[in-house]
Amino acid sequence: MVDAFTEHRPLLFTIAYEMLGSATDAEDVLQESYLRWSAVDQAAVGHPRAYLVRVVTRQALNHLRAVKARREEYVGTWLPEPIRTAPEVSEDVILSESVSMAMMLVLETLNPAERAVFVLHDVFGYTHGEIAASIGKTEVTVRQIAHRARRHVHARRRRFEPDSAATREIVQRFLHATTTGEVQALMDLLAPDVVQVSDGGGKVSAARHPITGRADVARFVLGVARTSVTATTRIEHATYNGMPAARSLTDGELDWLLAFEIHDGQITGLYVMRNPDKLHRADAVRLLNRGERQPWKP
Repeated sequence: MVDAFTEHRPLLFTIAYEMLGSATDAEDVLQESYLRWSAVDQAAVGHPRAYLVRVVTRQALNHLRAVKARREEYVGTWLPEPIRTAPEVSEDVILSESVSMAMMLVLETLNPAERAVFVLHDVFGYTHGEIAASIGKTEVTVRQIAHRARRHVHARRRRFEPDSAATREIVQRFLHATTTGEVQALMDLLAPDVVQVSDGGGKVSAARHPITGRADVARFVLGVARTSVTATTRIEHATYNGMPAARSLTDGELDWLLAFEIHDGQITGLYVMRNPDKLHRADAVRLLNRGERQPWKP
């Protein structure tokens, strides 16, 4: 018989990751939650899935409050820890958008309670009453939080297309243009208001602030390509956070990761991860799951 925690682990990881924006922190939350699960009389738990979701939610909320101050002191621009996702994630529009870099950055601007309520309600479909029981607030309060969070997110969300054959073709053209130095070809792929965000975490060289605009982003990308792409560099296509991406490896070691936000055939966002602390787990494909909608109570 499969243990309930193992059975629901993809769902639990997805909730924790969307609440925290860090696969490492999500794994810590799952470890803490598993210890709590192991300590209870599991035979007395009527609805293991509901119980585990509540435990993970509470642990993630505690963790999120603890790391908020640390992220405010982050060197340079903070990006979510990228997770390698299976192509099937792109088939679930809600899931692929919710784990995209753009959405994760929007979620980062919410306070912990707003983030928990938005993720559980708008992504996973739990009712306000179910969420209230999980985070220790009244249903009326949760409704107010949900309204405030949804309005905030909708005002800032960016449209993008998930990984597909069409977006991968655009990525291929982008990589060809940057490695060959074809300025016009690169400019044609970039949207006028394209934004490029880099995360080096103060550990490696990276742009400290976002770069905006087609000309400035093209200039920066071409400059980086001239200095970082060598004869031993291997660039691979991949899917990260439900988005088309490229990985750069030198002598088998992952140097950087680039996720592409694409809309209407143009690149609207480039997310560059160089922080080695966020790349050391970037090879493993993460199983994500929103779970079948089931009530927390009979």
